[in-house]
Amino acid sequence: MSQSQELFAAKLAWRHRTGWLFAAVCRLATWASLLFLAVIIVAIVWQAWPRLTWGFLTRFDSYRPEMAGMLPGILGSFWLLTFTAVMCVPIGIGAAIYLEEYARPSRFTRFIQLNISNLAGVPSIVFGILGFTAFVRMFGMPQSKIVLSLGFTDWRIPLPFGRSVLAGAMTLSLLCLPVVIIASQEALRSVPASLRHAALALGATKWQTISRQVLPAAMPGILTGVILALSRALGETAPLAVLGAATFITFAPGRLNSASDVAQHPERLLNVPFDQFTAMPLQIYNWVNEQTRDFQLHVSAAGIVVLLVILVLMNGTAILIRQHFQRKIRW
Repeated sequence: MSQSQELFAAKLAWRHRTGWLFAAVCRLATWASLLFLAVIIVAIVWQAWPRLTWGFLTRFDSYRPEMAGMLPGILGSFWLLTFTAVMCVPIGIGAAIYLEEYARPSRFTRFIQLNISNLAGVPSIVFGILGFTAFVRMFGMPQSKIVLSLGFTDWRIPLPFGRSVLAGAMTLSLLCLPVVIIASQEALRSVPASLRHAALALGATKWQTISRQVLPAAMPGILTGVILALSRALGETAPLAVLGAATFITFAPGRLNSASDVAQHPERLLNVPFDQFTAMPLQIYNWVNEQTRDFQLHVSAAGIVVLLVILVLMNGTAILIRQHFQRKIRW
């Protein structure tokens, strides 16, 4: 074997050793992360186990640890996410469709795209300050009400909105909107241009091409981005704390504490957007700051487990939706 061949073999062996070492470090980092996560989850579940009962999910909050429940936070988070989705999803998807399918490349569209990307990285507490100024105080507007007669009842809309479900949902919508727009744009870009060209060649209009071909093909990515954005909103504490949302409350928004209340008093649904609320992260934050050790250890840990389970279910739903729609895509 010549000297050049020996040198090449030595370099090749060194590259193989370097590659094996890098792969080993990556595997170690992955398993170490999973190990730390498993230790944290096991510790939280162990502390939460004495309080993980059905009563914890169906009771209201209390000053006694053994009687504290998470029902106000669960119902408050449900209404928050419902109104956030109603406001955020149509606007976000519509903005993405306009930017990707209709808007021509220009300085103005590049400026909009740059600001959307920047807003996606803004800390959530900044959105909380904006929501407090714009929705809770509404630039210092004096308190007033708009009364709408709906036939069976009068709907009173307070201005400004105050520390209500609607103010919280509008703030979270601002937080989720950049994420929804970016995820929807990426999903629309992933659709092959040949699909659009084929539809247009067959005589379809621009809107028919988008609504019947492009959107169904991009739906897995769009829905995944929407659910992940709502999952982020579900776990946010800082914006709601800045808004002044309640941390201790003994009723649900609209005083609809159960399904029977909805059936007996459907008119109370109109009061839900303008009622006080709390959310699961705020309840957990309040319990952690309690001086009672049972609140700090067991009750707060039980709340964390409930929140984690709901987040895992939402993320799992995103994965299932993506797989379901991807099986139907043929191109």
